[in-house]
Amino acid sequence: MTHDLHRLLLDVVALSREAGRAILGVYASSFTVQEKDDKSPLTEADLRSQEILSAGLRRLLPEVPVLSEEAESIPWAERSGWDWLWVVDPLDGTREFVQRNGEFTVNVALVHAHRPVLGVVHAPVLETDYYACEGYGAFKSHAGASGPVRAARKAASPLRVVGSRSHRGSSLDRFLERVGPHDMVPIGSSLKFCLVAEGAADVYPRLGPTSEWDTAAGQCVLEQAGGHVVDLGGRPLAYNARSELLNPWFVAYGDESVDWRSLVT
Repeated sequence: MTHDLHRLLLDVVALSREAGRAILGVYASSFTVQEKDDKSPLTEADLRSQEILSAGLRRLLPEVPVLSEEAESIPWAERSGWDWLWVVDPLDGTREFVQRNGEFTVNVALVHAHRPVLGVVHAPVLETDYYACEGYGAFKSHAGASGPVRAARKAASPLRVVGSRSHRGSSLDRFLERVGPHDMVPIGSSLKFCLVAEGAADVYPRLGPTSEWDTAAGQCVLEQAGGHVVDLGGRPLAYNARSELLNPWFVAYGDESVDWRSLVT
């Protein structure tokens, strides 16, 4: 199976914006918040976005299955045979959505042979898209203007570190102690990958749990912008490669000359 990734990318950007408009409709209302089994929040916006994305992706590629945070759990025995799949988070940063700080995204990635080969991160409130695919590069669109993005080839001084606004822990604090002088930029959702991808931050250390739908789209954008997302063994994050859908700890960065992993191990 082969796909025209560039043409598909533009279709997925449009679909993500459609989901974003549905999210904003809920965002402007007096929405209620439910609690999922893992204690994370769930809103009507998650469900509306999921419905739009699932239907739209199946229209684009009917033969490609969808793995999504809000979809039912799919047994490993079934998905282990998938060579192509969509990995989707219909609303990444639900806590940011609930807090109404605008730092939430729609994440859509196309994975082939365990690697994200197409990725879209759409931030509805910010009216911003980051999108990428193999053979095309990484781009940012904002306020009607678009252009390529490139990760920083040399880290700034002081170092610009981007981290979670909702999930900061002691491991990140130890990392910050080791790097020395730095500017810490807290931000929600997959926007962390995107700041590194456009050279606005140098490194995103994630020393805590994430799921594959949290990272696939952002990883694609950063990799196509010349950056890297690797686990603490130096291996790029892989997708649908095991029964477990939780990622290992990882570091996302642009400057290859820095031994980032030594700062977290």
